Amino acid sequence: MVKALKFNSQGEHIAEIELPAGIFDVDVNAPNILLQEVVTLFLGNQRQGTVQKKNRAMTAGSTKKLFKQKGTGNARMGQRRTPVRVHGGKAFAILPKDWYRPIPKTKKRMALKVALTDRARDGRIFIVEDLSFAKPSTKQASELLVKIVPDKGRKLVVTDGHDLETVKSFNNLPDVMTDRADSLHAYEILKSNYIVMTQAALDKVSEVFESAENRGAVVSQAEEVLK
Repeated sequence: MVKALKFNSQGEHIAEIELPAGIFDVDVNAPNILLQEVVTLFLGNQRQGTVQKKNRAMTAGSTKKLFKQKGTGNARMGQRRTPVRVHGGKAFAILPKDWYRPIPKTKKRMALKVALTDRARDGRIFIVEDLSFAKPSTKQASELLVKIVPDKGRKLVVTDGHDLETVKSFNNLPDVMTDRADSLHAYEILKSNYIVMTQAALDKVSEVFESAENRGAVVSQAEEVLK
């Protein structure tokens, strides 16, 4: 059973809630290997692959042989684009490349659950009732974060949807990132020391990433309680 502290919108501690075990309390074999594979693929997919150097075909210049082969006393020489001459093309030039490699959906989701489990077991996930800003306010966002997480470190603020006022309020704070609940990735969880999540975002994470079996078990338990 993994629990997290819950705060109201003013940063006051109000309760301690239990996190869904199917996401925040998961055990797998060799979690480090799984995380290393998924994060490596994710970072590789961020590469643009647009770097390019000119080979001898792309270099400006005539392809005519500079002078005849014999009788001049000079070394044999071909065209001026050859890599051995100044302003010639580059041998084995780097060309644009697509670095994208698909990440299996099952592995990607399991890596996210492993990362969330690590943060939850260390007590570094905090739930906020609501993050509502009438207008973008970096000062208000900073004061709220200090009340919830006074310790230094990178923080990830997770919202239910794309709340523009909330995102703008946190964007100017150093070492603070924001993301939507339905697009979380293991890399940003591992990159952050603390996770601040709204209640609506927690519900969205449970809806999107919890397995169908676990959701069915939770529904069955709820129905039994109602009976």
